[in-house]
Amino acid sequence: MPSNFWMMINNEENFRITQARGFTLLGLKAQHRRKVQRITEGDRVLLYISHLRRFAATATAMSSFYEGEEPIWVNEGSTGFPYHIKLQPGVILKDEQFIDANLLAPRLEYIKRWNPEDWYMAFQGNLHLLPKNDFTLIEGEMKRLHFGKSYVPADFTPAPDSQRRRRSGGRRNRQPQNGQPQTGQNPSGQNEPGQPQFRPPQSGQAQPSQRN
Repeated sequence: MPSNFWMMINNEENFRITQARGFTLLGLKAQHRRKVQRITEGDRVLLYISHLRRFAATATAMSSFYEGEEPIWVNEGSTGFPYHIKLQPGVILKDEQFIDANLLAPRLEYIKRWNPEDWYMAFQGNLHLLPKNDFTLIEGEMKRLHFGKSYVPADFTPAPDSQRRRRSGGRRNRQPQNGQPQTGQNPSGQNEPGQPQFRPPQSGQAQPSQRN
């Protein structure tokens, strides 16, 4: 189970460098060291191209971060990408399949803090922690494009029959153990008003005979 879901943001040039390496290595900026330290093996990563505003690929982190010895990516701003994380490719879209973020942004929890027209400001910077639901939504749309009609999303909705069994089972548990209602008693065990109280005959005591 992944601990966290991340969005990695690069310009197109650096995305192509990651692409050329088979999406097996990810570069991260030094200014995000605190976030980088939280990435662990098994975390999921979403790759977003900033200037195109497109979602392009997903991957899985296969290591914690380490400092690379050689520069691989081109500096964005004043800093490079000294921290590296090994990746396992996930869903990789073709260029013509890249998802326009404008189409999904209104449905994302992550951008609720921004005005709808300024959603793109939420994607500034290099590394962001995403809600699980957002990552699942985006990757689900990517799978539809990648796998086509053969893709069937997982359905975790409980079956209706199992829900009915649980509800009916709860009612049965509230009845007496022998399954028979007690005559003249309400659910609290007290005699209802107007109902005679039954007393079993004592040993050796004759029962009243019935007259014809």
